[in-house]
Amino acid sequence: MSAQNSAGIQTLLDAERDAQKIVQQAREYRTKRVKDARSEAQKEIEEYKLEKETEYQKFEKEHSSGNKKAEDDAKKETDGKVKEVEELGNKSGSKVVEQLIAAVTNAEPKPRKD
Repeated sequence: MSAQNSAGIQTLLDAERDAQKIVQQAREYRTKRVKDARSEAQKEIEEYKLEKETEYQKFEKEHSSGNKKAEDDAKKETDGKVKEVEELGNKSGSKVVEQLIAAVTNAEPKPRKD
């Protein structure tokens, strides 16, 4: 009987080793699937990101052209106004300076009426 028990125990030990191998293979398979799923998800994220970036670039290009035109128009108008002011300054600048000097040097103080 002891030989039978010994053979039975040996069979159980072999079965346990086989079960451990199967469990280990299942863990490795699961780990591989998780890694594959992560890399696939990362790939999808990158593709989605690229797609949205392309859409944004297209949208920005379509809508910024109006802004560019408005900026150019504003710049032209501003440049024109600056040129006008410079011309007026060149024409009557000395007269304005004389009037300012006269106002400062010929001050007539008056008492305040409250």
